Amino acid sequence: MRLRDCHNFSDFRRMAQQRLPGPIFNYIDGAADDEVTYRRNTESFERCDLVPNVLRGVSEIDMSVTVMGQKLAMPVYCSPTALQRLFHHQGERAVAKASAKFGTMFGVSSLGTVSLEEARKISSSPQVYQFYFHRDRGLNRAMMQRAKAVGVEVMMLTVDSITGGNRERDKRTGFAIPFKLNLAGMLQFALKPGWAINYFTHEGFKLPQLDEHVDMGGGTMSISRYFTEMLDPSMTWDDVAEMVRLWGGPFCLKGVMSVEDAKRAVEIGCSGIVLSNHGGRQLDGSRAAFDQLAEIVDAVGDRIDVIIDGGVQRGTHVLKALSLGAKAVGVGRYYLFPLAAAGQPGVERALEQMRVEIERGMKLMGCSSIEQLSRTNLRFR
Repeated sequence: MRLRDCHNFSDFRRMAQQRLPGPIFNYIDGAADDEVTYRRNTESFERCDLVPNVLRGVSEIDMSVTVMGQKLAMPVYCSPTALQRLFHHQGERAVAKASAKFGTMFGVSSLGTVSLEEARKISSSPQVYQFYFHRDRGLNRAMMQRAKAVGVEVMMLTVDSITGGNRERDKRTGFAIPFKLNLAGMLQFALKPGWAINYFTHEGFKLPQLDEHVDMGGGTMSISRYFTEMLDPSMTWDDVAEMVRLWGGPFCLKGVMSVEDAKRAVEIGCSGIVLSNHGGRQLDGSRAAFDQLAEIVDAVGDRIDVIIDGGVQRGTHVLKALSLGAKAVGVGRYYLFPLAAAGQPGVERALEQMRVEIERGMKLMGCSSIEQLSRTNLRFR
């Protein structure tokens, strides 16, 4: 496949599968246990129908939004994801440049492969730092101070990953960082020499956010052990409230799924919450974010910015979420597959297609601005 042959999410996914060794493709594509929640994330949008209005005068479309104080030219942003330079040597650099081109927000993960400082130099678009709560409280404070020093606008604490999900696809291939592949996994790498040439002819793989604090190399620490041994399962609301105070700016919790937790996020001073099940990669059998959206917006939407991610593959999915009251929508696999397939041009093509789909959908819905989208435009099966 060539990039110009990619017209939707499935095309990008197929092109990435052709390029990537099986263990890496399955790391992106896989989820926890039986992957029920992974499938539900997209299926949840299919149970909702759009009801368009006509003759509304929609020659000019404004799809800009403001979320957590950040002005975005489109209501979709690139969620922070781990290990991006493993998929393509450009990694977060490609995502930062593409996000800047489209005037939207992007994020760098604690497990990111480009430093916060470098990402900030690449793009002036709003930047999110997604991090995990470590047993070492000093490490948590140091990570926030570093983000503040480089001008990161939004701190995003992931709260649904105090331990790693049961990702059986990775177990079958022995996928880990550093690599500890079994024979089946090594054979799959041998079948994709193009990836190996790309990987080994560019700078070495690193995790800059953790290099000073955690030894992830030399066979001493894998990603699964990082989640199990470094992260703190005793994290409480009091711990997070202290971090919100220390940050002193827009602070977002990613992984909130219940009304009760959404209300607590408001009480401790958060600016936003991301309804998310981590792409189905943590607790299998949990609800889809879209299915939880209405009740959480009804409970706290007038006091905090409610965002969702998970399963978003089309502009119409975005319009449905915004119509229910989401302020913005995060995407992960939607840009990771084109990143893996073609680097920066792939991410740009994916974001351009999303922008075009949203614009087309708004015109067909009879809405010239995001504010005009509402639940009157929806019906559930």
